[in-house]
Amino acid sequence: MMIHEITAKVGRYKKRKRIGRGVGSGHGKTAGRGHKGARSRSGASGSIHPASAGGQMPLFRRLPKRGFNNVQFRKTYQIVNTGGLDSRFEDGATVDPQALANAGLIANVNKPVKILGNGDLSKKITVTASAFSDSAAKKISDAGGSTSIES
Repeated sequence: MMIHEITAKVGRYKKRKRIGRGVGSGHGKTAGRGHKGARSRSGASGSIHPASAGGQMPLFRRLPKRGFNNVQFRKTYQIVNTGGLDSRFEDGATVDPQALANAGLIANVNKPVKILGNGDLSKKITVTASAFSDSAAKKISDAGGSTSIES
């Protein structure tokens, strides 16, 4: 048999390792868990923290904590481009977060929405959103539409 004669299915399916099936299997007695210690016991996977480093000081505690982190104060927007508005809404439509959710452009009505200016807009629409980029506001007004910021 030559290497080019091997089909895709040969070597594709590997038998699973059957542990704890006697010493003759090669994976009997301790079933590959070694002797003693937390990882040898049943139910130990829930008690060992992923950041645990044994007796060594964990990396997170070794690193200095300095400065300010904005993660809890940052405002994250759901992004909608003007090209998406042009393809999903008719001329003269009123677009608000509920209409965007119905059109499948955003996932959550309660999170803030920002309209960005990527894509062309040829229809006159009235858009209500939490924020607009300068280019998006210009494209909407150039098409004859209007923008309003919701609170």
